[in-house]
Amino acid sequence: MDGNAKPAFAMRESIMIETARKKTARLLLGWYDTAGRDLPWRRTNDAYEILVSEIMLQQTQVPRVLPAYRRWLETFPDWQALARAGTAEVLLAWAGLGYNRRALALQEIARQVVENGLPDSEEGWLRLKGIGPYTAAAMTVFSLKKLAVPIDTNIRRAGARLLLGKPYPEPRDDGKLKPLLAEFLCGSRRFDDLVQALFDIASLVCLKAPLCPTCPLKSACSASVGFLAGAHTMPSRPSPASRERRHRNKPHPDRIFRGRILRLVREAPTGRPLEGLGPEIDPTFDPAHDQAWLDAMIERMVVDGLLCRSGKRLKLPA
Repeated sequence: MDGNAKPAFAMRESIMIETARKKTARLLLGWYDTAGRDLPWRRTNDAYEILVSEIMLQQTQVPRVLPAYRRWLETFPDWQALARAGTAEVLLAWAGLGYNRRALALQEIARQVVENGLPDSEEGWLRLKGIGPYTAAAMTVFSLKKLAVPIDTNIRRAGARLLLGKPYPEPRDDGKLKPLLAEFLCGSRRFDDLVQALFDIASLVCLKAPLCPTCPLKSACSASVGFLAGAHTMPSRPSPASRERRHRNKPHPDRIFRGRILRLVREAPTGRPLEGLGPEIDPTFDPAHDQAWLDAMIERMVVDGLLCRSGKRLKLPA
């Protein structure tokens, strides 16, 4: 091959790759337009409403988020309403979603926005306390309508299978995946819908055990051939819950017991007595072995701003 032929070959190859990428994007958008989920935060450009959904959807499934999202916006309709609310009011409104520190983080973000204004770039979102790389990228795509690459567990799974051929990707694969996703997204004027489509196909089709025969992208997916041939075996990994803080032989991580404590305190307007709290959150509670664990857990919740002590009672912060 002479010197002039090499650039021509490379150009043809690049054009073929770009053509295939655009075809795959059209397939995915066609599927999304008919099978995608109709979710309220997808029908708004309001940055506050979008951020509320993003924070709620971290660690919580869509069916649980939907009613909580509507209630939250009725209680705190905008940045200002959330910023000036009391901590107890915020924690009460978050009831049922778990991971309660997210509520306080969301309020802190609202206070920063009220004080300094809305960010106008991915870097601006990242500068806010409480915003990580995924959320900054998501807000850039969905509220600013600017190109960014939000990678969470779902996007990683669907994107890495489609573009990298990795059947069971891990966070360490994100460095290779991110530029490929950026190229995939930037070729479409509907890049924001493409991100939502990746979320949906990961949640509905490209599951941990994927439904490849029904997938609209199976002809383009780098991992589908192996799945359809039964060549991929799901690796055994410890579940996220098994890696959480856990006391002795308790059946649940501390997060579950923290949630039970907070629920009991929410239900006690004048405060929940400390006495008798252990057996209420854990029927197997043994003071000899578990009291120090309970005391430490309560102390962490106080430090986190979720509880305050009032004599021998626990209350929500004012």
